[in-house]
This record gives sequence, C-alpha cells and structure tokens, in this order.
Amino acid sequence: MTGAYAERTSQVPGAVLWTRTVAGPAAGAVLPDGCMDLIWSEGRLFVAGPDTRAHPTGTDAPARSYVGIRFAPGTAPAYLGVPAHELRDRRVELAALWRGADARRLAERVDAAPDPATELERAAVRLVAAAAPPDPLLARVVAALGAGRGVAEVADMTGLNARLLHRRSLAAFGYGPKTLARVLRLRRALALARAGVPFAQTAARAGYTDQAHLAREVRALTGSTLGGLTRQANRST
Repeated sequence: MTGAYAERTSQVPGAVLWTRTVAGPAAGAVLPDGCMDLIWSEGRLFVAGPDTRAHPTGTDAPARSYVGIRFAPGTAPAYLGVPAHELRDRRVELAALWRGADARRLAERVDAAPDPATELERAAVRLVAAAAPPDPLLARVVAALGAGRGVAEVADMTGLNARLLHRRSLAAFGYGPKTLARVLRLRRALALARAGVPFAQTAARAGYTDQAHLAREVRALTGSTLGGLTRQANRST
C-alpha cells in the first residue's frame, strides 16, 4: 500500500480538514477519538459517526481520494441535524440524513471543484453559519473529561445530575460520559507514547491504574497493542 495523509486546522471552529490518498490495496483502522466527520470520496458524501472501537478501513481500488472535516467532539450534531447516538459506530450516506436533493447538490459541487477539500470546507462553514451554536456546556464536559476529571466531578461542575449528563452526552457525543472519558484517556495515552514517553509513565500520566490497565484498555478500544500503534504512527510520519 502507498498513500499520503495530511491535515490542517479548519476554518470551522475546533475542526480539522484532512485529506487522504490511497494507492493500491489498503487496510487499516480509524481509532476512537470522540469526533464525527463529514467525508467526501470520489462522488460519495457520508458521515462517520462517533466510534466506540477501532473502525476497520480498506479498499481494493487502484486509487482512492478522501477529504474530510473532523468536527470537534459534541459539535457535529448541531451542524448536521442528527443526534450522535444514531450514528454511533456507523458510516452513513449524507443523503440518508438530509433531503436527497440537498445532499446530491453538495456532492456535485465538491466533485466539480478544482480542489474538493476547499469546497467541502466551504460547505462546512455554511453549515455552521446556518445552525444554532453547540451548547458551550458540552465543550466544558470535553475539556474536563479530557483533563482526567471523573464523571461525578464533571456532573457537579456542570450542574447536571448523572442521568441528565448521560442523556445530553448521548445526543452530543454518541455515548455516555464514561465511554467518552475512556476514549479521551486513550487519546492522551497515545499522544504520550508516540512522543516517546515510556509505557509505565504513559499509564500513570494518562490516568490508568498501572501499565496492565493501559494495555487492557488499548486492546479493548483498538484491537491492537500500544507498541503496535506507536510503531504504526512512526512509520506514517
């Protein structure tokens, strides 16, 4: 397999614009990150819902191009008009979520554009401008859980009882705050390990009980090992 991946900060607040080109048979996995993506690929527009585990990817096509907007956790439902839990662990055609004509026209504009990435970003900017802004409380939830605060502490901090926090989290993130906390803790651990921090220190700094706990969680959420994921990232840079 050969290919290339690149990303940059998007004009959409908190989002990332990414491109990926794959040449030849490819196999891999998208790891959970608490986000949702709007993706174009050679005539198709679809939404990648929030993942609770690694999502396998692959193509047997000679070459395939992808462009995506990765929205910040909790923001995409406001822009796309669909609760996140309805898309959990799914990849859904945009035409199944919107009126077919709207999705078709957008796909045609991106297809015809000299630079599909620029056109998809413009479309995302228009979506954001037309939508009610996401509840700022959701950003506080993400920040607190991402910093390693416990779910009970986050509930107290936001003034939500546990049941209401869970319900709000399902709609915004696709799963409850405990699962979101696990996903964000995984992201912290991956960042540390890929920066060269020894795994025992990674476990302690990311908030795991010990290295064995870290290894179990990595396996449960990704189907791989921390060493394997670290080596894979190093090969792709």
